[in-house]
Amino acid sequence: MIKTAVIFLLVVLVTLPGLAQTKSLPSVLKADSYKHYVDYFNAMEDENIVAAIPNAQSWQWMKKNIPLFECPQQNFEEIFYYRWWTLRKHLKKTPAGFAFTEFLIDRSYADKYNLIACAFGHHINEGRWLHNQQYLDEYIKVWYRGNDGKPLKKFHGFSSWAPDAIYNRYLVNKDKNYLVSLLPDMEADYTVWEQEKKLKTGLFWQTDVKDGMEETISGGRREKNARPTINSYMYANATALSKVAALKGDIAVKELFLKKADTIKQLILQKLWSPASSFFETRKEGDTLANVKEEIGYIPWYFNLPGEGYENAWTNLINKNTFCAPFGITTADRSHPQFRTHGCCKCEWDGAVWPFATSQTLTAMANLLNNYRQTVVADSNYFDLLETYVESQYYRGRPYIGEYLDEKTGYWLKGDEERSRYYNHSTFNDLIITGLVGLRPSETDVIEVNPLLPAGRWDWFCLDNVLYHGKIITIIWDKTGTKYKKGKGLTVWSNGKKIAVANELRKVTGKI
Repeated sequence: MIKTAVIFLLVVLVTLPGLAQTKSLPSVLKADSYKHYVDYFNAMEDENIVAAIPNAQSWQWMKKNIPLFECPQQNFEEIFYYRWWTLRKHLKKTPAGFAFTEFLIDRSYADKYNLIACAFGHHINEGRWLHNQQYLDEYIKVWYRGNDGKPLKKFHGFSSWAPDAIYNRYLVNKDKNYLVSLLPDMEADYTVWEQEKKLKTGLFWQTDVKDGMEETISGGRREKNARPTINSYMYANATALSKVAALKGDIAVKELFLKKADTIKQLILQKLWSPASSFFETRKEGDTLANVKEEIGYIPWYFNLPGEGYENAWTNLINKNTFCAPFGITTADRSHPQFRTHGCCKCEWDGAVWPFATSQTLTAMANLLNNYRQTVVADSNYFDLLETYVESQYYRGRPYIGEYLDEKTGYWLKGDEERSRYYNHSTFNDLIITGLVGLRPSETDVIEVNPLLPAGRWDWFCLDNVLYHGKIITIIWDKTGTKYKKGKGLTVWSNGKKIAVANELRKVTGKI
């Protein structure tokens, strides 16, 4: 009887990896060293809205669930813990399972349980680093099956890169069975997108507002334009579905979606790339390019879509006359005559800085620095833009994340409105993990770490307690070896065992 019970327990632990891997085992950092941040965050507010985890339980929840990060630049460290603290505020227990909201307050255009699909991909890419897999397991199924076994009615209320994000999550937790179980749902959903949004040209159309981007220069709330957003998303989703089908062993479906992805990719390169501006632009209903550079022109790199030869577009990102403003990356070209002409504080995307877009662009930039041979931008450019993103996440001297902000003053344009507080519409910690520290998720058991920290900027940092492929990963940069006393230089550890080392900040690999 005892033997049977032991076998049953082992089966449960193998088949439910999310429940079996929730124990935190940091090997270098001590979690309680960072509790003071949470005490401060809790004291900043009167908690008027409580979801699944109240403030009083926030630190205990974080200790069980999050990676730990330490660095010599206090604002980076503070915002890292602040963003986990705010993400937790959006964790909601619904009748269909756990889910993440976008706004804490109810919105009239939300779906059941006050859910909004616009930032679903951001939620998955950020939340994939939580130790308890139950949260995302249930959240994904709420969207795909929460309407009597069917998708929620407003799942297509906004453009989405859902399958791509779900596959990216698999690269972290390697839960193949869960991923493959979603293939029929994701296939069916892709077909609906084709029925709803596919043009005769083969490209996909979307209105600005359903891209989550009201009042752009290139379009309008009712214009059915072929935008770099939805077309890149559909390419990425088709690519992800081909990979999931391959995992399942369904070669026919794999090949089908590979062809779909390749077709969309070629159309994007042919129809949305402007040789005149060297930029990906929106193609309007009249079949002409919009003739404006917007931040969405970097989204193709978010999915590694372009080949080499398009990198000159990135010169605009570090140009202070184009996208690089004192308080962030603008959503439109600062030199365009219609820049910020659509009226202040009306959710305009004609130039103000949106964290939603900033996190997409920085993810795309990390891909460019990791996956392309180019000399247009460097890790120093990435760090400078990430640092500005960190500095922007304060309001009246306190940590803050909201909807959007003025590019010159850093003032949060809806900062005094309840709707804007803790706006769950972007990533940040994923940028620290995969970009700055440089853990690049992969299907294989070879771990790759490529920090985008410029040489000479920090003498040390440590990312610890990262649950990756079922192991606890620790990444240390210690220039002299005296800070952590774990060796000099860059070291990577798996369950306390050193698996990679380098004397300087550069790409390293090791076997988990």
